[in-house]
Amino acid sequence: MSPIPLYVAVTAHGFGHTTRLAAVINTLLQRDPSILPIFVTPVPRWLLDRYVQGKFLHRPRRLDVGVVQPDGLQADLPATLTALKEFKARSAALIRAEADFIRTHRVPLVFGDVPPIAVAIAKAAGIPCWMASNFGWDFIYQDYGPEFQPFVDWIRELYGQCDHLFRLPFGEAMSAFPHQQTVGLTGGDPQFSAQAVAAKLELPLDQPTALFTFGGLGLQGFPYNRLQDFPDWQFLTFDRQAPPLPNLTLLDGQVWRPADVMPLCHWVVSKPGYGTLAEALRSRTPMACVTRSGFAESELLIEGLQRYGWHRILSPEEFFQGSWDFFRHPARPPQMPDGLDLQGNETIAAALQTYLHQPDPR
Repeated sequence: MSPIPLYVAVTAHGFGHTTRLAAVINTLLQRDPSILPIFVTPVPRWLLDRYVQGKFLHRPRRLDVGVVQPDGLQADLPATLTALKEFKARSAALIRAEADFIRTHRVPLVFGDVPPIAVAIAKAAGIPCWMASNFGWDFIYQDYGPEFQPFVDWIRELYGQCDHLFRLPFGEAMSAFPHQQTVGLTGGDPQFSAQAVAAKLELPLDQPTALFTFGGLGLQGFPYNRLQDFPDWQFLTFDRQAPPLPNLTLLDGQVWRPADVMPLCHWVVSKPGYGTLAEALRSRTPMACVTRSGFAESELLIEGLQRYGWHRILSPEEFFQGSWDFFRHPARPPQMPDGLDLQGNETIAAALQTYLHQPDPR
Protein backbone atom coordinates (compact mmCIF):
# COMPACT_ATOMS: atom_id res chain seq x y z
CA MET A 1 0.00 0.00 0.00
CA SER A 2 1.43 3.38 -0.99
CA PRO A 3 1.92 5.92 1.80
CA ILE A 4 -0.60 8.75 2.05
CA PRO A 5 1.21 12.09 1.53
CA LEU A 6 0.41 15.11 3.67
CA TYR A 7 1.73 18.57 2.71
CA VAL A 8 2.80 20.21 5.98
CA ALA A 9 3.24 23.96 5.42
CA VAL A 10 5.21 25.69 8.18
CA THR A 11 5.78 29.38 8.64
CA ALA A 12 9.41 30.33 8.03
CA HIS A 13 9.54 32.40 11.23
CA GLY A 14 11.90 30.90 13.80
CA PHE A 15 11.81 27.33 15.07
CA GLY A 16 8.75 27.36 17.34
CA HIS A 17 6.08 26.86 14.69
CA THR A 18 8.06 23.95 13.29
CA THR A 19 8.49 22.21 16.63
CA ARG A 20 4.88 22.56 17.70
CA LEU A 21 3.60 21.30 14.37
CA ALA A 22 6.17 18.51 14.34
CA ALA A 23 4.87 17.37 17.73
CA VAL A 24 1.40 16.97 16.20
CA ILE A 25 2.78 15.12 13.19
CA ASN A 26 4.82 12.84 15.43
CA THR A 27 1.63 11.90 17.28
CA LEU A 28 -0.04 11.26 13.91
CA LEU A 29 2.79 8.94 12.82
CA GLN A 30 2.63 7.00 16.08
CA ARG A 31 -1.05 6.40 15.37
CA ASP A 32 -0.62 5.73 11.65
CA PRO A 33 2.80 5.16 10.02
CA SER A 34 1.13 4.79 6.60
CA ILE A 35 1.01 8.60 6.35
CA LEU A 36 4.02 10.38 4.80
CA PRO A 37 4.37 14.01 5.95
CA ILE A 38 6.12 16.42 3.61
CA PHE A 39 7.47 19.28 5.73
CA VAL A 40 7.71 22.46 3.67
CA THR A 41 9.98 24.71 5.71
CA PRO A 42 13.47 26.22 5.51
CA VAL A 43 14.48 25.01 8.99
CA PRO A 44 17.40 22.55 9.10
CA ARG A 45 16.60 18.87 8.75
CA TRP A 46 18.10 18.05 12.15
CA LEU A 47 15.38 20.06 13.91
CA LEU A 48 12.68 17.89 12.34
CA ASP A 49 14.67 14.76 13.18
CA ARG A 50 14.63 15.75 16.85
CA TYR A 51 10.82 15.97 16.96
CA VAL A 52 9.58 13.39 14.46
CA GLN A 53 10.08 9.67 15.01
CA GLY A 54 9.08 8.15 11.70
CA LYS A 55 9.43 8.66 7.98
CA PHE A 56 8.95 12.10 6.49
CA LEU A 57 10.20 14.25 3.62
CA HIS A 58 11.76 17.69 3.92
CA ARG A 59 11.08 20.24 1.19
CA PRO A 60 13.05 23.44 1.99
CA ARG A 61 10.84 26.35 0.91
CA ARG A 62 9.97 29.71 2.46
CA LEU A 63 6.19 30.08 2.43
CA ASP A 64 6.03 33.40 4.27
CA VAL A 65 8.10 36.12 5.90
CA GLY A 66 7.03 36.28 9.52
CA VAL A 67 8.94 39.05 11.25
CA VAL A 68 12.57 39.87 10.52
CA GLN A 69 14.47 39.77 13.81
CA PRO A 70 18.09 40.41 14.80
CA ASP A 71 17.51 38.13 17.80
CA GLY A 72 14.75 36.46 19.81
CA LEU A 73 13.47 39.64 21.48
CA GLN A 74 13.69 42.36 18.82
CA ALA A 75 11.75 43.04 15.61
CA ASP A 76 13.06 44.93 12.56
CA LEU A 77 9.93 46.44 11.02
CA PRO A 78 11.52 48.21 8.01
CA ALA A 79 13.26 44.98 7.01
CA THR A 80 10.03 43.06 7.56
CA LEU A 81 8.12 45.44 5.27
CA THR A 82 10.76 45.13 2.55
CA ALA A 83 10.70 41.35 2.82
CA LEU A 84 6.89 41.29 2.59
CA LYS A 85 6.91 43.37 -0.59
CA GLU A 86 9.48 41.07 -2.17
CA PHE A 87 7.65 37.96 -1.08
CA LYS A 88 4.26 39.06 -2.40
CA ALA A 89 5.83 40.02 -5.74
CA ARG A 90 7.00 36.44 -6.29
CA SER A 91 4.16 34.65 -4.50
CA ALA A 92 2.21 33.79 -7.65
CA ALA A 93 5.12 31.79 -9.06
CA LEU A 94 5.61 30.05 -5.72
CA ILE A 95 1.93 29.13 -5.50
CA ARG A 96 2.02 27.62 -9.00
CA ALA A 97 5.16 25.61 -8.29
CA GLU A 98 3.84 24.20 -5.02
CA ALA A 99 0.44 23.39 -6.51
CA ASP A 100 2.20 21.49 -9.32
CA PHE A 101 4.19 19.56 -6.70
CA ILE A 102 1.01 18.67 -4.83
CA ARG A 103 -0.77 17.46 -7.96
CA THR A 104 2.26 15.45 -9.10
CA HIS A 105 2.46 13.64 -5.75
CA ARG A 106 -1.32 13.29 -5.40
CA VAL A 107 -1.40 15.00 -2.02
CA PRO A 108 -4.96 15.09 -0.62
CA LEU A 109 -4.58 17.77 2.08
CA VAL A 110 -2.50 20.81 3.06
CA PHE A 111 -1.98 21.24 6.80
CA GLY A 112 -0.34 24.49 7.88
CA ASP A 113 0.93 26.63 10.76
CA VAL A 114 0.28 29.27 9.60
CA PRO A 115 1.63 30.65 6.25
CA PRO A 116 -1.21 32.48 4.46
CA ILE A 117 -0.29 31.33 0.95
CA ALA A 118 -0.66 27.71 2.05
CA VAL A 119 -4.38 28.31 1.51
CA ALA A 120 -3.78 29.64 -2.00
CA ILE A 121 -1.51 26.69 -2.78
CA ALA A 122 -4.20 24.24 -1.67
CA LYS A 123 -6.91 26.01 -3.69
CA ALA A 124 -4.69 26.09 -6.80
CA ALA A 125 -4.14 22.35 -6.39
CA GLY A 126 -7.84 21.69 -5.83
CA ILE A 127 -7.56 20.30 -2.30
CA PRO A 128 -8.58 21.54 1.18
CA CYS A 129 -6.35 23.45 3.57
CA TRP A 130 -6.44 22.92 7.33
CA MET A 131 -4.43 25.02 9.77
CA ALA A 132 -3.47 25.02 13.44
CA SER A 133 -2.31 28.13 15.31
CA ASN A 134 -3.01 30.55 18.12
CA PHE A 135 -2.61 33.62 15.90
CA GLY A 136 -2.57 34.71 12.28
CA TRP A 137 0.01 36.96 10.68
CA ASP A 138 -2.69 39.59 10.08
CA PHE A 139 -2.93 39.93 13.88
CA ILE A 140 0.80 40.62 14.11
CA TYR A 141 1.05 43.06 11.19
CA GLN A 142 -2.08 45.10 11.99
CA ASP A 143 -0.26 47.06 14.73
CA TYR A 144 2.76 47.89 12.57
CA GLY A 145 1.30 50.93 10.84
CA PRO A 146 -0.53 51.86 7.64
CA GLU A 147 2.28 50.59 5.37
CA PHE A 148 1.43 47.06 6.48
CA GLN A 149 -2.34 47.36 5.96
CA PRO A 150 -2.36 46.07 2.34
CA PHE A 151 -0.61 42.92 3.55
CA VAL A 152 -3.08 42.56 6.43
CA ASP A 153 -5.95 42.70 3.93
CA TRP A 154 -4.23 40.20 1.60
CA ILE A 155 -3.58 37.77 4.45
CA ARG A 156 -7.14 37.98 5.76
CA GLU A 157 -8.48 37.26 2.30
CA LEU A 158 -6.31 34.13 2.12
CA TYR A 159 -7.16 32.93 5.61
CA GLY A 160 -10.84 33.45 4.81
CA GLN A 161 -10.62 30.53 2.34
CA CYS A 162 -9.16 28.09 4.91
CA ASP A 163 -11.37 25.03 5.27
CA HIS A 164 -10.69 24.31 8.94
CA LEU A 165 -8.69 25.91 11.77
CA PHE A 166 -7.61 24.15 14.94
CA ARG A 167 -7.39 27.15 17.27
CA LEU A 168 -4.72 26.57 19.88
CA PRO A 169 -4.69 27.90 23.46
CA PHE A 170 -3.46 31.43 24.23
CA GLY A 171 -4.91 32.64 20.96
CA GLU A 172 -6.43 35.74 19.47
CA ALA A 173 -9.90 35.59 17.92
CA MET A 174 -8.50 34.67 14.48
CA SER A 175 -11.69 36.12 13.02
CA ALA A 176 -10.47 35.81 9.42
CA PHE A 177 -10.91 32.03 9.67
CA PRO A 178 -14.55 31.06 9.03
CA HIS A 179 -14.40 27.47 10.36
CA GLN A 180 -12.75 27.03 13.76
CA GLN A 181 -12.36 24.27 16.34
CA THR A 182 -10.85 25.01 19.75
CA VAL A 183 -8.34 22.34 20.81
CA GLY A 184 -5.94 21.71 23.69
CA LEU A 185 -2.26 22.47 24.08
CA THR A 186 0.10 21.01 21.49
CA GLY A 187 3.87 20.63 21.81
CA GLY A 188 6.68 18.25 22.68
CA ASP A 189 6.96 16.17 25.83
CA PRO A 190 10.17 15.15 27.67
CA GLN A 191 11.77 11.90 26.55
CA PHE A 192 13.83 11.37 29.71
CA SER A 193 13.50 11.52 33.48
CA ALA A 194 15.44 14.05 35.54
CA GLN A 195 17.73 11.21 36.65
CA ALA A 196 18.46 10.20 33.05
CA VAL A 197 19.17 13.79 31.96
CA ALA A 198 21.56 14.33 34.86
CA ALA A 199 23.38 11.09 34.07
CA LYS A 200 23.67 11.82 30.33
CA LEU A 201 24.99 15.36 30.96
CA GLU A 202 27.15 14.23 33.89
CA LEU A 203 25.57 16.81 36.16
CA PRO A 204 24.52 16.50 39.82
CA LEU A 205 20.86 15.75 40.32
CA ASP A 206 20.53 17.66 43.57
CA GLN A 207 21.85 21.05 42.37
CA PRO A 208 19.38 23.77 41.27
CA THR A 209 19.33 24.00 37.48
CA ALA A 210 18.04 26.55 34.95
CA LEU A 211 17.73 26.36 31.18
CA PHE A 212 18.22 29.46 29.01
CA THR A 213 16.52 29.09 25.62
CA PHE A 214 15.59 31.94 23.29
CA GLY A 215 14.72 30.03 20.13
CA GLY A 216 16.62 29.59 16.92
CA LEU A 217 17.57 33.30 16.73
CA GLY A 218 19.22 33.39 20.13
CA LEU A 219 19.73 36.59 22.13
CA GLN A 220 22.15 39.45 21.57
CA GLY A 221 24.09 40.78 24.56
CA PHE A 222 23.20 37.93 26.92
CA PRO A 223 24.45 38.94 30.41
CA TYR A 224 26.49 35.82 31.09
CA ASN A 225 28.48 37.70 33.75
CA ARG A 226 25.42 37.39 35.99
CA LEU A 227 25.97 33.62 36.29
CA GLN A 228 28.94 34.19 38.61
CA ASP A 229 26.48 35.50 41.22
CA PHE A 230 24.94 32.02 41.43
CA PRO A 231 27.83 29.59 41.96
CA ASP A 232 25.54 27.01 43.56
CA TRP A 233 23.40 26.80 40.42
CA GLN A 234 24.08 24.96 37.19
CA PHE A 235 22.89 26.53 33.94
CA LEU A 236 22.13 25.03 30.54
CA THR A 237 22.16 26.81 27.17
CA PHE A 238 21.97 26.07 23.44
CA ASP A 239 23.93 29.26 22.63
CA ARG A 240 27.09 28.27 20.75
CA GLN A 241 28.52 31.73 21.43
CA ALA A 242 28.29 31.28 25.20
CA PRO A 243 31.57 31.75 27.09
CA PRO A 244 33.17 28.84 28.97
CA LEU A 245 31.98 29.14 32.57
CA PRO A 246 32.27 26.58 35.36
CA ASN A 247 28.53 26.47 36.04
CA LEU A 248 27.34 26.63 32.38
CA THR A 249 26.78 23.58 30.17
CA LEU A 250 26.43 23.96 26.40
CA LEU A 251 23.77 21.67 24.94
CA ASP A 252 23.97 20.31 21.41
CA GLY A 253 20.71 21.25 19.68
CA GLN A 254 21.06 18.30 17.32
CA VAL A 255 21.01 15.94 20.32
CA TRP A 256 18.81 17.68 22.88
CA ARG A 257 15.45 19.43 22.69
CA PRO A 258 14.51 22.00 25.36
CA ALA A 259 11.67 19.69 26.46
CA ASP A 260 14.11 16.86 27.12
CA VAL A 261 16.11 18.71 29.77
CA MET A 262 13.18 20.45 31.45
CA PRO A 263 12.56 17.63 33.98
CA LEU A 264 15.98 18.45 35.50
CA CYS A 265 15.29 22.20 35.64
CA HIS A 266 13.96 24.40 38.41
CA TRP A 267 13.53 27.22 35.88
CA VAL A 268 13.22 27.76 32.14
CA VAL A 269 14.23 31.30 31.16
CA SER A 270 12.89 32.31 27.76
CA LYS A 271 10.91 34.75 25.64
CA PRO A 272 7.11 34.48 25.28
CA GLY A 273 6.96 31.90 22.48
CA TYR A 274 4.27 29.25 22.19
CA GLY A 275 6.67 26.34 21.64
CA THR A 276 8.79 26.84 24.75
CA LEU A 277 5.78 27.86 26.85
CA ALA A 278 3.90 24.74 25.78
CA GLU A 279 6.84 22.48 26.60
CA ALA A 280 7.30 24.14 30.00
CA LEU A 281 3.61 23.76 30.82
CA ARG A 282 3.50 20.14 29.63
CA SER A 283 6.54 19.27 31.76
CA ARG A 284 5.31 21.44 34.69
CA THR A 285 8.57 23.41 34.77
CA PRO A 286 8.45 26.99 36.14
CA MET A 287 9.15 29.62 33.49
CA ALA A 288 10.75 33.05 33.83
CA CYS A 289 9.48 34.90 30.78
CA VAL A 290 11.32 37.94 29.38
CA THR A 291 8.80 40.21 27.66
CA ARG A 292 9.33 41.50 24.13
CA SER A 293 7.76 44.25 22.03
CA GLY A 294 6.57 44.07 18.45
CA PHE A 295 4.68 40.79 18.82
CA ALA A 296 1.00 41.17 19.60
CA GLU A 297 0.63 37.54 20.67
CA SER A 298 3.15 37.99 23.50
CA GLU A 299 0.56 39.40 25.89
CA LEU A 300 -1.74 36.44 25.24
CA LEU A 301 1.08 33.99 25.91
CA ILE A 302 2.07 35.75 29.13
CA GLU A 303 -1.54 35.69 30.30
CA GLY A 304 -1.63 31.96 29.57
CA LEU A 305 1.57 31.37 31.53
CA GLN A 306 0.20 33.29 34.52
CA ARG A 307 -3.05 31.37 34.35
CA TYR A 308 -1.67 27.84 34.02
CA GLY A 309 2.03 27.75 34.97
CA TRP A 310 4.46 28.52 37.78
CA HIS A 311 6.13 31.70 36.61
CA ARG A 312 7.87 35.04 36.87
CA ILE A 313 7.49 37.82 34.28
CA LEU A 314 10.63 39.88 33.62
CA SER A 315 11.06 43.09 31.66
CA PRO A 316 14.11 43.28 29.37
CA GLU A 317 15.61 45.76 31.86
CA GLU A 318 15.18 43.30 34.72
CA PHE A 319 16.80 40.56 32.69
CA PHE A 320 19.72 42.50 31.20
CA GLN A 321 20.48 44.83 34.13
CA GLY A 322 18.71 43.36 37.14
CA SER A 323 19.94 41.13 39.96
CA TRP A 324 18.00 38.02 38.88
CA ASP A 325 16.31 37.75 42.27
CA PHE A 326 13.82 35.30 40.81
CA PHE A 327 16.48 32.61 41.26
CA ARG A 328 16.43 33.34 45.00
CA HIS A 329 12.66 33.15 45.47
CA PRO A 330 9.92 30.63 44.66
CA ALA A 331 8.00 30.91 41.40
CA ARG A 332 4.58 32.51 41.50
CA PRO A 333 1.77 29.94 41.41
CA PRO A 334 -0.67 29.54 38.51
CA GLN A 335 -4.15 30.97 38.81
CA MET A 336 -5.72 27.78 37.33
CA PRO A 337 -3.24 24.94 37.90
CA ASP A 338 -5.50 22.18 36.55
CA GLY A 339 -7.52 24.07 33.97
CA LEU A 340 -5.59 23.44 30.75
CA ASP A 341 -6.44 20.78 28.17
CA LEU A 342 -3.17 19.07 27.18
CA GLN A 343 -4.61 16.81 24.45
CA GLY A 344 -4.12 19.07 21.42
CA ASN A 345 -1.63 16.74 19.70
CA GLU A 346 -4.03 13.81 19.96
CA THR A 347 -7.14 15.76 18.92
CA ILE A 348 -5.57 17.16 15.76
CA ALA A 349 -3.79 13.91 14.85
CA ALA A 350 -7.04 11.95 15.13
CA ALA A 351 -8.85 14.40 12.84
CA LEU A 352 -6.04 14.26 10.25
CA GLN A 353 -5.98 10.47 10.32
CA THR A 354 -9.73 10.23 9.83
CA TYR A 355 -9.71 12.63 6.89
CA LEU A 356 -6.71 11.06 5.16
CA HIS A 357 -8.30 7.59 5.27
CA GLN A 358 -11.49 8.57 3.51
CA PRO A 359 -12.00 6.45 0.35
CA ASP A 360 -10.84 9.37 -1.82
CA PRO A 361 -10.23 12.51 0.26
CA ARG A 362 -9.40 14.46 -2.91
